[in-house]
Amino acid sequence: MNSGVSSVSSQRAAAGKILISLGSVVLIGSSLAKFAHVSKVAIQLAAMGFDGDRLPAIAILEMASAVLFLVRSTRSIGLLSVSAYMGGAIATHVGHGSSPAQPGFVLLLLWVGAYLCHPQILWSFGPAPSAARAVEVRGS
Repeated sequence: MNSGVSSVSSQRAAAGKILISLGSVVLIGSSLAKFAHVSKVAIQLAAMGFDGDRLPAIAILEMASAVLFLVRSTRSIGLLSVSAYMGGAIATHVGHGSSPAQPGFVLLLLWVGAYLCHPQILWSFGPAPSAARAVEVRGS
């Protein structure tokens, strides 16, 4: 009986877990650098309009997003949260004329990791799950 949830091979799941862990570690490390007011980070963020008083708030958002994404039971809200956070980072980089490659790469890493572990995450790009299709047929 197919419940609409596709099974994932162990190699694919392992690759996804590695990417999820790696991306989360990058975000957690970045937030810790903000909490610690590492001079290079503080100077770079100050140049983008985020002075020292705003660093703890940014660090809290980044840490919370990373932890929500890292925990399997909160991964979907975490993916939404890290996507919003990294989208803001990308927009800030573009708005200040610097390359958005670094935050864009981290975001790509997180999405690929999530997709490898949870292919249903991109459900709207494929056929409707069989359970939803059955409801649509009966409701017609």
